[in-house]
Amino acid sequence: MKTLRGFGSDNNAGVHPEIMAAIVKANIGHVPGYGEDDYTREAIAVFRRCFGEETEVFFVFGGTGANTLSLRAAAQPHHAVICAKTAHINVDECGAPEKFSGCKLLDFAAPDGKLTVELIRPALHGVGDIHQVQPRVISISQPTELGTLYTIEEIEEIAAFAHHNHMILHMDGARICNAAAALDAPLRAITRDAGVDILSFGGAKNGLMYGEAVVIFDRHLAQDFEFIRKQGAQLASKMRFIAVQFTALLSGDLWLRNARNANRMASLLAERVSALPGMQLTQPVQANAVFASIPPKVIPALLQEYFFYPTENPGEVRWMASYDTKEEDIERFVETLARLLDQELAKGPAR
Repeated sequence: MKTLRGFGSDNNAGVHPEIMAAIVKANIGHVPGYGEDDYTREAIAVFRRCFGEETEVFFVFGGTGANTLSLRAAAQPHHAVICAKTAHINVDECGAPEKFSGCKLLDFAAPDGKLTVELIRPALHGVGDIHQVQPRVISISQPTELGTLYTIEEIEEIAAFAHHNHMILHMDGARICNAAAALDAPLRAITRDAGVDILSFGGAKNGLMYGEAVVIFDRHLAQDFEFIRKQGAQLASKMRFIAVQFTALLSGDLWLRNARNANRMASLLAERVSALPGMQLTQPVQANAVFASIPPKVIPALLQEYFFYPTENPGEVRWMASYDTKEEDIERFVETLARLLDQELAKGPAR
């Protein structure tokens, strides 16, 4: 079994010791199940201190559940959800958002992963036409699946467009902590205050064992969410073990420390690999993801030593830094990559 810290995904990192300690501390005695416990109430109070007292919070098992139930709460089956072609809900959730919400996804090509009002506007051409799905939700990822960031002003612009056209803005925040750290802004500033209506708040990619939260700023969307969560198989019986993780993450600055380290390590990795021959970054490194082009013949050899994801673009790879990535991990990886590149260059051009 490979024990090196790799760059395949921030999901691959272990549980942060402070999170594990919180789980252990909560593992005492009996408490009511299904969120009717003091641990869950405390975690909800922590979220409200971060996002405002009018915030509704619902804990779920994972990111697909958070996204799917968010869309289910925001839309009816005759509605459409607008997203980037690269969006997680579009390419990485096995059709769950469409199956459980009943909505059609309208995906738009965005080379940097970011939707704009100009990209979204054509989706409104069928508004009022009984023969067409009606656009209801705009879903953006922050950071995007390509590692890029929306500025606060860009989110505000999309939110204003959505609300003017009687739509809802959903944010897939699987790495929302990384985004806030990179933008040097409070979590509330890049979500609620920017006009987001419903947020999938990620934890597993920032040091939690498991668990995400659906954070609803428009209380009308929360009206039946308890039933939607139960029917969607996302209601945890032992809710306290999800809840205490978020209390530990958000009560102090653990979320920020973890995210800042991951972002800093991604920047270092980008700096080191871009200095190697044959290497080129394909997206700006703005959070904790590095996208790069690499000589295609090197990829299989590198995969023998490190796990990571090649993209669908020939010769392009994605490397993710995690909360526990260290400088020595990067140096070891870069040394390996440099060795393989040298070996490939030594072979000379194919005849």
